[in-house]
Amino acid sequence: MKPDFTRYSCQIALPGFSEQAQVLLQNARVLVIGAGGLGCPAAQYLAAAGVGTLGIADFDTVSVSNLHRQILYTPADAGKKKVVVACDRLQQQNPGIKVVLHDVYITSQNVMDIIRGYDILVDGTDNFETRYLLNDAAVLAGKPVIYGAIYQFEGQVAVWNVTNDNGTKSPNYRDLFPNVDATQIPNCAEGGVIPTLAGIIGCMQANEVIKYITKTGELLAGKVLVFDAQTLQSRVIKIGAVSGTKITRLVNTITYPTISIDELKTALANNSVKLVDVRTTEERDEFNIGGEHVPIEILHAYIAKLDKSTKTVFYCATGKRSGEAVKLIKEKYPDAPVFSLAGGLKGWQEISD
Repeated sequence: MKPDFTRYSCQIALPGFSEQAQVLLQNARVLVIGAGGLGCPAAQYLAAAGVGTLGIADFDTVSVSNLHRQILYTPADAGKKKVVVACDRLQQQNPGIKVVLHDVYITSQNVMDIIRGYDILVDGTDNFETRYLLNDAAVLAGKPVIYGAIYQFEGQVAVWNVTNDNGTKSPNYRDLFPNVDATQIPNCAEGGVIPTLAGIIGCMQANEVIKYITKTGELLAGKVLVFDAQTLQSRVIKIGAVSGTKITRLVNTITYPTISIDELKTALANNSVKLVDVRTTEERDEFNIGGEHVPIEILHAYIAKLDKSTKTVFYCATGKRSGEAVKLIKEKYPDAPVFSLAGGLKGWQEISD
């Protein structure tokens, strides 16, 4: 029986596309990692285009401060699991595809199992540890990655780890950025981002997925597209045709303990916890909840002086920098009772409001 491709008639009508290309989409298995600013538009267009199996992996919850760019969610979804809400909406958008939910924090222990069932990965992550982990896992598994990143008014898109005609592999993320100090780079919540940029870059990622699956157009393999939302100018930077990195194993994920806002409020009321603010002086002067001030850039010098017997909670704007601080301490002192405030001060203020 011939499949009903009525909803895809406009894309099938494209020169060089045809029903054969639609069948390729129907048989494809795509995993979107991160259901946030990039993952939302990318997943929506992949679902609309008819990707047969669409996996969504995320472990976070919907926050009101994310709604300006995470367009799958509404204020009524605040506090709910992103991946649950996203998968439900995507399945309603296109009942003819299979949407797979992965409500999990991706680590070095589970990433290979999670990506095994997919042909291509979409990187919608918002932290460097997961981005590098996903890149390395994809290289080891021989799977391409559609990379996207946004910050303030600038975005980037690239396609990593594609097999060249001669059997070699195109560059991956480590060819462009061998290593990054995650503690020095703010995320969108801390540095800001124009919401439309998330939609533009996310749609570009979906576009690269469709091109890869249907074998149409020229992929952004071996190059990076940089887009400026203020000028609407873009440029493509060539980084070579072949990867120069050698990845042989995964870097172990360092998990770190967190404390919820409610738990911290109880501990503060009982005077049973010490606070450390790792933000900048300007951020602290604007608003803080007390405690010692140790900016993240001088944390290494502070670690040796840390009281290893006192329960200490580190905090920042969103939990990102404080999480990195706790990881650094745990690497040196695994038994130290240190925690990162989940959701940071943005979450604190949302709950207070």
